[in-house]
Amino acid sequence: MLALLWPSSRAAAQPSADLSGLWQVTTAFSPTPREVCLPTTLDQAGIGTPTTLQPHLRLPDGSVNKAVMRHLTRRVSYIGPATYERTVDVPRQMAGRPLLFEFERVLWLSRLYVDGHEVGPAQESLSTPHVFSLPRGLAEGRHRLRLVVDNRKQVDLSYEDMAHAYTNETQTMWNGVLGRMRMSVAPRVTDVQVYPDVERRQLRVVLGGRPVRHPRFRLDGRLRPYTRPNDSTFIIPVGRPRLWNEFTPYIYRLTVQADGWQRTVRFGMRRLESSHGRLLLNGERIFLRATLECCIFPLTGCPPTTEEGWRRVFGRAKAWGLNSLRFHSYCPPEAAFSVADEMGFYLQVELPNWTLDIGSNPKAEAYFYREFERIWRAYGNHPSFCFMTPGNELQRDFNYLNTLCRHMKQADPRHLYATTTFTFEKGHGGHPEPEDQFYVTQWTDRGWVRGQGVFDEQPPCFRSDYDSTAAGCAVPLISHEIGQYSVYPNLRETDKYTGTLDALNFKAIRRDLEQKGLLQRADDYTQASGRLAVKLYKEEIERALKTRDFSGYQLLGLQDFPGQGTALVGLVDAFWDSKGLCTERYFRQFCAPVVPLARFDRATWSTTETFRADLEVANYSPTDLTGHALRWAVCRSDGTVLSQGRFAAPPLGKGRLNAVGSIAVPLGAIADADRLTLRVRIVGTDYANTWDFWAYAPCADSPGIVVTTSPDEAIRRATAGERVLLHPTCKEQMEGLEGKFLPVFWSPVHFPKQAGTMGLLLRPRHPALAHFPTDLNADWQWWNIVKRSRVMVLDSLGGVQPLIESVDNFVSNRHLALLFEARLGRGGIVVSSTELDADLPEMRHLRYSLTEYMRSPAFAPRQTVDATRLRRLFAATASSETHATSIYE
Repeated sequence: MLALLWPSSRAAAQPSADLSGLWQVTTAFSPTPREVCLPTTLDQAGIGTPTTLQPHLRLPDGSVNKAVMRHLTRRVSYIGPATYERTVDVPRQMAGRPLLFEFERVLWLSRLYVDGHEVGPAQESLSTPHVFSLPRGLAEGRHRLRLVVDNRKQVDLSYEDMAHAYTNETQTMWNGVLGRMRMSVAPRVTDVQVYPDVERRQLRVVLGGRPVRHPRFRLDGRLRPYTRPNDSTFIIPVGRPRLWNEFTPYIYRLTVQADGWQRTVRFGMRRLESSHGRLLLNGERIFLRATLECCIFPLTGCPPTTEEGWRRVFGRAKAWGLNSLRFHSYCPPEAAFSVADEMGFYLQVELPNWTLDIGSNPKAEAYFYREFERIWRAYGNHPSFCFMTPGNELQRDFNYLNTLCRHMKQADPRHLYATTTFTFEKGHGGHPEPEDQFYVTQWTDRGWVRGQGVFDEQPPCFRSDYDSTAAGCAVPLISHEIGQYSVYPNLRETDKYTGTLDALNFKAIRRDLEQKGLLQRADDYTQASGRLAVKLYKEEIERALKTRDFSGYQLLGLQDFPGQGTALVGLVDAFWDSKGLCTERYFRQFCAPVVPLARFDRATWSTTETFRADLEVANYSPTDLTGHALRWAVCRSDGTVLSQGRFAAPPLGKGRLNAVGSIAVPLGAIADADRLTLRVRIVGTDYANTWDFWAYAPCADSPGIVVTTSPDEAIRRATAGERVLLHPTCKEQMEGLEGKFLPVFWSPVHFPKQAGTMGLLLRPRHPALAHFPTDLNADWQWWNIVKRSRVMVLDSLGGVQPLIESVDNFVSNRHLALLFEARLGRGGIVVSSTELDADLPEMRHLRYSLTEYMRSPAFAPRQTVDATRLRRLFAATASSETHATSIYE
């Protein structure tokens, strides 16, 4: 049945008919007509070739099975033209009048035929509705509609089809229609663009289509006067405007009535500026707390077109403290903008473009101009539409990109533009381009502005920021895709994939663990790697907030990315559900409009020292915070307060980083070792933050334990019945993997040229660590220990028990360790692959904790190690060191 929608008054929306419902579809795969209920996709209807892939992690030759491990698997797939047909009854009220046929979100090319005759030109947009015009209309009665949708690649827009507008990495290359489907009488005015002028308290409204004689404008229902500079432009006073921002996202509704026709558009009164390296909204500085949205919808394989679907996305992002989303190499549907308008999100959208040879394909370059025109006309009124670039990490011809960016700025000045969202192109990327109004990058000509190039290269220092590398930037700087810390797959998630995509990658990992006897470790691997990622994301974000010339950051990401080699880098899964790695409340301690910050020298201290820290507050709320005291306390692991204090109502100005004061805490009261927590809160608010650090008392090796760096001595004395702690003089003495504090970057499948481990899995209650406080996961106190190590592969040692286990990446799943114990002859041995002689408080105390354990009755290794195999661990071969950019080589 066709639903007809009639106007309720003379000046009302034009008559229209809903075209959703039952259609007949034929494809090359299924030439016999089948009934489908549009809007939907062929994947959702189960029409296509079933997958033949099986959940095998590796191929017979031992290489990684990239067909399975690259991304989620379509249960059925179809690429090619599909023909959808139905009849439609044109009533008398619509007969003989110009008609529009609208199909929202079609992939990719569509053609419409009515009664066998093609209607207008084919539609090609990946971002906006496909609209067909029939100026002469149709006679009253029944007519046959035929919509041909071709999801084959029409234009080469990206490297290896990774741009998220057309890809199988996240969404799928589906065929169908996702959103509105309607036939309507064509309005006299086809376009309404609203240009707010906050300073003058007025609107400039531009109408497209046929001229109208005496339009009326209602703002939030009230009739407004206007002046008319020309036939299509109208100036409308607003009075005292209610401004739109993340804190007060007020939406105006402007209704245009003319010649029996009306249309209502939504907009916000806002002025977005790039000024002296700062982002200003309505004259106030803003700071972007963003994550990427890469069209990840694993139940359907396509983006929602309803506001309900997008409220889930924005609601979860807001719960985690974010105020911005970047739509990576695609533009979302209308509903996403509408929800973002209401919830006060700042959106960055991109053309469907991830091209490494921009400027070499005239067909693509022309397409980008057309697609930009369609995007700004369809979505430009939305106040949440704040930023736009031509695409992600574009390379080659920056003359073309600067020209395109200049065109964008001239065509629609309501948004800010940049030539690309970062680039690896030599000679570019380290500084803004001439046409950039903002600048997204992972490094500048002065150095890194994200943790990838810092956290594994430099000892942890919590005084650090990016002031020196961000200095001198003439436009607002936003750090690019920070994070990308791979978390071991949560295999319990597998059963959630009940829709069009099958998690064969998860199933393959589970099967591999089962075969290796490691499946019982999977949950611990997820927790250990994931909690390390939380610590790293916290430091990433806080360094950005401490940097005075930053305008924000874009995480990659809060949400898992199931493509590009199963890049599970999120703290929530692909469904936006928590993985249990941290709470939203904990994350909002450092991801919020107001964040207390602390600068201190390092994570590990001797109890002979005094812990010192400088306290600051980043305030990007709408108001100055005055009259609020700031309280601080340093607490021991049992909750005992070691020291505390307060700063009486420091002025915390909005739009900046505010210095508060310094604290000093002597650590001499700690007799052994302890994890301490610095807690800071702003009294009378919910704003608070915490930082852990560790203090170690002076110590020495316990008596009666042989500590040696000689494998021969260790074997001889352990065989004779002694208890031996064996460790290398230097890590280069060891056979094994490179010791990395950072986990796998992005994905071990996508970037195989990296060390490949994912943090430590620890046993906090094991007596070997009784004097070395730790959690399940590696934290900053482990940095020097890991960096001075090789990671031992224990697969050939007959099941010896690690005391300090290293989590392997999910495509290798080896049994790894930094420390293990075993029986050897009549004695026992603990083998360490880290340099325990290093003169650092944490290294001395780890050694002390181990020797205390070894001289106790608790030291009773069960497994036996063979001396020959043990020697092989110390028979190091040449091993190259990797660095932050090795993955790109």
